[in-house]
Amino acid sequence: MKFLIFGDVVGTLGRKAITKVLPALREEYAPDAVIVNIENMAHGKGISPDTMKEALKWNVFAFTTGDHAWDNALGVDILNSSSVPIVRPANYPAGVPGKGYKVLQLGAYEVAIINLQGQVFFKNQPNNPFLALDEILKEPEVQRASIKLLDFHAETTSEKRGMGWHADGRISALWGTHTHVPTADTQILPKGTGYITDVGMNGAYESIIGMDKRAPIKQFLTQLRAKMEPPEYGPMEVGALFIEVDPTTGNTTSIAQIRRILQND
Repeated sequence: MKFLIFGDVVGTLGRKAITKVLPALREEYAPDAVIVNIENMAHGKGISPDTMKEALKWNVFAFTTGDHAWDNALGVDILNSSSVPIVRPANYPAGVPGKGYKVLQLGAYEVAIINLQGQVFFKNQPNNPFLALDEILKEPEVQRASIKLLDFHAETTSEKRGMGWHADGRISALWGTHTHVPTADTQILPKGTGYITDVGMNGAYESIIGMDKRAPIKQFLTQLRAKMEPPEYGPMEVGALFIEVDPTTGNTTSIAQIRRILQND
């Protein structure tokens, strides 16, 4: 089974980049399913009804999120929707809107889509993601799934690498999101789990992790807070991952990073 996976979609240019590149990547890679992280989709923070309508046109298999999933109040109800294949980090307290994993049918096979958030350097304090994964993998419907995929939304490379080794052989693949900078470490771990520390982002190419570069630079220079806004114009970058999984073993058989720079026509 082939999966095309996109990192964080940031603002208008991120949505435009996916809309523009997805048909060509579908033709090139012929994926059985597409997965997209949309936690920054609505002007850099959260999701909204309007941006969700746009994302649904991509006809993807599942959406993942992260710590910004709840930032836009207008989009919080979407996390509870039974008709939208969306997950949020599982290691939040009971009662938080959304579900941390979903088991979805893909052809003859069931696929578990899992979302977790790291703890290191986050202002909020979710539960331990390593222990949360252990508990999720005990769920009968997850155990039954032929393929288990994890979007680990974390800040540090060490925590993501640690999760990779912790999960090796127990899930099919893990990809990191959140830091928006792609890493050059795609690999298949010894027990068969596909891994990359960060897929990268989809958004403004001439930016600082998707935000207009002027505000972060001002903040670095003055130590005073500046309002971060994603650019509305300019070239775009695409950060994605392509993996092939053998559903009979649940192991990744090939993995490749994808990066594209697109002109904004």
